[in-house]
Amino acid sequence: MSAYTVTPSRCHIDLAALRRNFSRLGDPASIMPVIKSDAYGHGLLPVARALDQAGARRFAVGTVSEGAALREAGLGQGIVPLLGAVSPEDWQAAVALDLTPLLADFEDIEKAAACCPADRPLRVAVKCETGMSRLGFSAEDLPALLESLRRFPRITPVLALSHLSCADMPEEDAYTQAQIEHFAAMCAVLREAFPGIARSLGNSPAALGLPATRYEACRPGLALYGGNSFANTAREALGADLEWVMSVSAPVLRVRRLRAGQSVSYGRSFTAPRDTTVAVVAAGYATGFARGLSNRIDLLINGRRVPQVGRVCMGMVMADVSALPDVRTGDTAWILGGPAAPGQRPVTAQEMADELGTIPYEILCLMGSTNPRVYL
Repeated sequence: MSAYTVTPSRCHIDLAALRRNFSRLGDPASIMPVIKSDAYGHGLLPVARALDQAGARRFAVGTVSEGAALREAGLGQGIVPLLGAVSPEDWQAAVALDLTPLLADFEDIEKAAACCPADRPLRVAVKCETGMSRLGFSAEDLPALLESLRRFPRITPVLALSHLSCADMPEEDAYTQAQIEHFAAMCAVLREAFPGIARSLGNSPAALGLPATRYEACRPGLALYGGNSFANTAREALGADLEWVMSVSAPVLRVRRLRAGQSVSYGRSFTAPRDTTVAVVAAGYATGFARGLSNRIDLLINGRRVPQVGRVCMGMVMADVSALPDVRTGDTAWILGGPAAPGQRPVTAQEMADELGTIPYEILCLMGSTNPRVYL
């Protein structure tokens, strides 16, 4: 069957901006870029290759399968699948491909022991639970954890990691500090048994504003892709120089006139208050433009912001271009990013997220996974 696409819209990924963001986050030797979930919708392999060129020495992925894809592409960095190995096949692949599987409970130790290679130690990461309450060993588990690991000397912990739950919320600084102290105490115990074990705690907001959490392997995610974890907080300036890596464009399909009182799209949610020129653009909720944004967000056309009007459809959105008399069929509309005229600014994933009451991670993952990607 011939290859096909479901939309003429395009997701543009600026790999140079990605590399610049990476360089802003500190010494490459101390950074473990998070490229899980297909690099937040930006494309696992192109992103990994760009970061490899920029000096990345480690990667955090979501699944063993993502780690396998990096190995098959010839990337030799240390790779930690953050979800762990979830099946016997995952464990076998993690060992065969020299990934660093996650130990998050006592069953994981038994599974790791069952597939230890005969010719080398099995290097693993130990997940510490410090306040996220998802995966990991608690401080109370440490004596039993160390005893279990002594039974299997070929299992070698090389990384201890935990995750900060609200480092992007200045009002939760006390909770974040408690997590930091909890992790430090757990690592002190682990380092007595495994002196060379590296530590990984800091995430994007920590990379921007909590230098004490960087340790040997800071794990930024959103910041790599240009998102400011401190947006809309008193610390917003800490991420002001980050650049969004993703932009999304779509062609104008038709330009038409609405008479005063005439409506457009489903549900008649927009009725023209006066004679209005509308551009119909080839993007919609099937390509990550949330229906909940109907009549609430702008698009960028010919460098200028114009209001989206009417109900967002599966593959079409409409914009009021009455103020732009030169818009024509075939012009490019920018859903995210794009070249803005002087005095104008593009729409960002943060702006969309604010309108929807969500986070930019969701916008990027959806836009990146539903639009064909092109790389700059």
